[in-house]
Amino acid sequence: MKPAAFDYIRIDSAEEAAALLAELGEDARILAGGQSLVTVLNMRLAQPACLLDISRCPSLDYARLERGALVIGAAATQGSVQWRAGLAGEVPLLAQAFPNISHFQVRNRGTVCGSVAHADPSAELPLCLATLEGEVVLRSRRGSRVVKAGDFFQGMLMTACRSDELVEAVRYPLARAGTGYAFEEFSLRHGDFAIAACAAAVDGDGIRLGVGGVADRPVVTRLPRLAGAALDDALNDLAWSLEARDDTHASAAYRRHLVRRIGRRVIEAAERQPSMEQGDPQ
Repeated sequence: MKPAAFDYIRIDSAEEAAALLAELGEDARILAGGQSLVTVLNMRLAQPACLLDISRCPSLDYARLERGALVIGAAATQGSVQWRAGLAGEVPLLAQAFPNISHFQVRNRGTVCGSVAHADPSAELPLCLATLEGEVVLRSRRGSRVVKAGDFFQGMLMTACRSDELVEAVRYPLARAGTGYAFEEFSLRHGDFAIAACAAAVDGDGIRLGVGGVADRPVVTRLPRLAGAALDDALNDLAWSLEARDDTHASAAYRRHLVRRIGRRVIEAAERQPSMEQGDPQ
C-alpha cells in the first residue's frame, strides 16, 4: 500500500515546528528519519494531513555533553551517535545496544529521538533510556518541558507527548564510576525486532535491570546485589510479573525463559566490567 495524500513542509527550526503543531494538532506528524513513520503511513495506520520534515534542521542535529548527560537532538541520526568517538566511555549501554538496531543503512537514516517517540516496546533505544533513567525534552509553542523516561513511555506506541509537542531532544545520563553496564537481546535474525532484550546497570548499591520486548513498554526493576539461587528467584518473579503473552513470534513461556537467562547474563556481564570491579565497595 501507499500512504494517503498529505501536505509536506520542510522545517528549519524547532520554533517553526512547534508553531505548526499548535496550529495543526492531530492533523500533523513530525518526520525525521522516517524509518518507523513511513511504514505506518504506507499501511495507512496513520493518515495525517501534513508531514513536518525536521530532518535537515541544523539546530536539531547535534549530540553534545551537557550537565552529566549526552543530549541528542531530534534530527541526529542513530549512525552519527553510534560512530561518535567517545560513545563507549560516555554512555557504554548505548554503544553496546546500537549494533543490534536493524542494519547500518537504517541507522544511517533513522534518528534516536524518532525511535524514542515511536515507543516500540521491542526497540533498543527506549529500553536504554529507561534503564539509565534518562529524560525526554518536549517542545511546544508554550515552551519546553522535561519528562522522565519512566513517565514518558505509557504503553504500546503510546507516550506522554501531546499533539502540539515534538520530541526536541533526549538525555542519556553519562556513565558513572563504579557502575557496570551491559546489554543483550535475542531476535530470530540479526536486525529483527527483539523477542526479548535486557539492559543492566550495576553498582555497589544494587542492580537496575531493564526488560524490553515482553511488556507493552520498557520495564525497569531495581534489585539488591544478588547471586546464585537468590538472583534466579528474583528474575523468575520479574519474568512472571511482565504478563507476557503468546504471539506469532514466541510463546509467553519462551519470553519468560529469555528474561531469566538474558537477565542473568547482562547482570553478570555488568559486574565483570573493570570499572565495576574497581568501584565496588564490597
